[in-house]
Amino acid sequence: MSYATILFEKREHTGIIRLNRPERMNAVSEEMYGELIDILEKLESDDSLRVLLLTGSVRVKDGVSKQTFCAGADLKKHASGDRNIEQKRDYIYLAHKANLKLYSFHKPVIAVLNGAARGAGSEMALDCDFIFMADDATIGFPEIGLGTFVGGGVTKLLPERIGIKKARELIYTGRVLTGAEAVEYGLADRSFPADELLTRSLEFAELISSRAPVSVSLTKKIFQLSPLEDIHTVLEMEAEAILRCMDTEDWKEGIDAFNEKRKPFYRGR
Repeated sequence: MSYATILFEKREHTGIIRLNRPERMNAVSEEMYGELIDILEKLESDDSLRVLLLTGSVRVKDGVSKQTFCAGADLKKHASGDRNIEQKRDYIYLAHKANLKLYSFHKPVIAVLNGAARGAGSEMALDCDFIFMADDATIGFPEIGLGTFVGGGVTKLLPERIGIKKARELIYTGRVLTGAEAVEYGLADRSFPADELLTRSLEFAELISSRAPVSVSLTKKIFQLSPLEDIHTVLEMEAEAILRCMDTEDWKEGIDAFNEKRKPFYRGR
């Protein structure tokens, strides 16, 4: 799969998508959103994929390398005035479609923030199951300070992660957090030295990959649905998930491995 604004590689059961507009600090564009949607749709049918990482690339300027996740919207493009009102609406809904694809992807997604995340970049990170950051990476929501508004589901997902009081603070003020601060806030899940970030993220992905894939996918789905439901509906969803798992080869493999005191070998079926 070849794209102009993203790169993709696969390491065993883990896929890695890299945002790749380093000359613009990986600022999002219509093309990037379209390519993200395309690759996520293609990966839906890859039964060997168990975890997906979303990260950035390295910007080299004047011989100096700088890690970048995503600087947000391409403000030069926005400022050009090239879009009419319908094109602006199409852009917003394209962005939301890409964010929803990330959020609803059937396997766990880890946002690996190797550098600065702002605006649209922070929104994409929130749509992932986990956020891992380099210690010196930063994340923020500057939209209100720029006279615009957050998107990508931030007004739902940020309070779910850190509570409404902290969410208000970050969105109203545009405060920027380092990796360590984001972990303290509950926004990020882990923070590592920059040179360890990808390795540690892949280790975590490998741990998830060792679990039964059908069980993991069902867990993700119910986690996303259960806050909207009452306890009786949640219990019914869990019962159906258990029955679905019991109908898989992996269920028998898990039981056999436990009884035989060995590691299970799951096939995702």
